[in-house]
Amino acid sequence: MRTLCLLAFLAATTNAFADWSLDNSGSELSFVTTKATDVAEVHTFDELSGSVGSDGHARVVIQLASVNTLIPIRDERMREILFQTDLFPTAAVDARLDIVRLNNMAVSTSEVLTTEILLSLGETSVPITAELLLTRIAPDRVLVTPMKPIIVNAGTLNLAEGVEVLREIAGLPSISKAVPVTFVLQFVAA
Repeated sequence: MRTLCLLAFLAATTNAFADWSLDNSGSELSFVTTKATDVAEVHTFDELSGSVGSDGHARVVIQLASVNTLIPIRDERMREILFQTDLFPTAAVDARLDIVRLNNMAVSTSEVLTTEILLSLGETSVPITAELLLTRIAPDRVLVTPMKPIIVNAGTLNLAEGVEVLREIAGLPSISKAVPVTFVLQFVAA
């Protein structure tokens, strides 16, 4: 009995100070583009990495070359013209999570956290207030999702000119610069 209690204490102590790593296979980041006034399409970034440190600093890195629109030529144009992945291969999202709350969550429970996230692309960073839902899905796994889609404006990230070039190439009357973003991020205790 004493050994069982000691093992339970060590497991809890180890988890309390654990760092968390993003599981790309259990995560997804998607965004919606709207063209020609009311034609909306969902796209994803397929390569994400990240972590939450013992200090609560969370960082997710998006490999911009992994953009996936299901149309190869559009993916290529977005990489080259919009994101300029040869110059800016990644975007990053930084946030601060309450690590004590995160580590003390029971399995099958959720917590809502309102926090400011910082979206960085190239030399531009944009603060965004987000309401996140953290759900403990297993003793060593947490899901993080937004309560509502996060709206990112291409202009605030210096992408408006690239959007306009893409609009001209495609011969479209419009492409919205306001882009709803949503995600499911799965973190695993290290």
